[in-house]
Order: sequence, then C-alpha cells, then structure tokens
Amino acid sequence: MNQPLRVVALTCTLKPSPAKSSSDLIARQPLELFAEHGATVEVVRVVDYDVRPGVEADLGRGDEWPEIRRKVAAADVLLVATPTWVGHMSSVAQRVLERLDAELSETDGEGRPAMFGKVGVAAVVGNEDAAHKIIADLFQALDDTGFTVPAQGATCWNGEAMQGGDYLDLTETRRPPPRRTPSWCATGCTSPTWCASGSIRPPETMFARPGPAVPGPHESKRCGLRAGQAARMGRRAGFRLPG
Repeated sequence: MNQPLRVVALTCTLKPSPAKSSSDLIARQPLELFAEHGATVEVVRVVDYDVRPGVEADLGRGDEWPEIRRKVAAADVLLVATPTWVGHMSSVAQRVLERLDAELSETDGEGRPAMFGKVGVAAVVGNEDAAHKIIADLFQALDDTGFTVPAQGATCWNGEAMQGGDYLDLTETRRPPPRRTPSWCATGCTSPTWCASGSIRPPETMFARPGPAVPGPHESKRCGLRAGQAARMGRRAGFRLPG
C-alpha cells in the first residue's frame, strides 16, 4: 500500500521558540502546499535543540541531534530553511550540514548512502543579496550526503540590502494566488520563467492575496520550488499524494 509523502523542514533561525521568525514562515508556506496534497509535514526549529558541534551521527550524552536525525531519516523530503547573515547561511544551518556529514559513512543494505532516495530542497530569506550562493552551498552539501536535489528546488526572498524590514513585515506573503496555470510554483508566481530566471519582481507577487500592494521601495529577488515537483519524484519512488 502506498504511503503519503512525509516532509520535514529544519528551520535554522537564530531565534528560539516562541519568537517569530521569517525562516520559519518561509518554511511553513511550502509545507502548507504539501499538506493540501495529503502529505504529512513537520517543522523542526533546530535552535530549540542542543545540537553539539561535530561530524558524527551521535555525540553522546546531551546531544539532541539524534532526535532530529530520526525525523530526517523518516521523511521523504527535507526542506532546509535559513536566514542570511553577513552573506552566508546561519551558523545553525552550517551546523546542520556538518552533522549531516556523518551520513557519508552510513549506508543501507545495498551500500548506498543512508539518505539515498530522499529529496532535499531549500528556502532562504534575508535583507541582503546572497540567496543564490546559499542555495548553491546547501544543494552541494545535500547532494554530497545522498539527497536528490530537484531542478529549481528552492524558494527565496531578499529585501533591499542594508535596509530595515523583514519577510515577516510583508502584508501579503501568506498564501499563493488562485491557480491560473498548470506551472504555478510555490512562490506564488504564475510564470515559471520568473522563478527560472530569478528576476526581480515586486514582493506582492510572492504568496500574494488580492489586496493593496505591499508598501515600501524594496523589491524581492527569488527562485522557486515548483509545486508538486518533489511530489512527482515521490510518486516515482512509490509514494502517493491523494488528489
């Protein structure tokens, strides 16, 4: 019997719960789309756990990475969401990648990496322009540790560099607009070339709802995870998304 797709998001904000987080928001929005298709979803805020520095699967007493690792191992899709700090992913995201490095030496019964067959995707947010570089680093690490990285498997938002404002401050980022074409993506735009090119568009086009334009002079630059892309990969692996 086919099982529904399981998706886990590791949000790598520096803010512990219950503080509001843009990384948490940009992670939850794609998960809402997965859930609408019958997937089981979970969000893990990594900073809430005592994840010790190192490159082993279990660093012993007090290390809470093994609990997160079990969630990742049970999932079919891993989403890593991170803010942008000084042009790089957060230190929390870097630690996640370092701990996933242990999977290079973990194999299944056929000698394949333990994470083989799982899909890895990314979400990046920040008010400085480094999202594409961060996504590249995330994808390289996920690929190294056995994950499959789909084409255009990321979403991101960058506000104007060195200015105030945050993804959380935008008034129209909660849900995508009504579906108008078969190729709409998780960022809410209706033309796949917007996502493919990473072109600059007003922020209200991302998860926009009908209403007034988002105030302010800033613009967003983003690339998009196409809705259903990871789901199609899951179906090929034998998983089913109802409807």
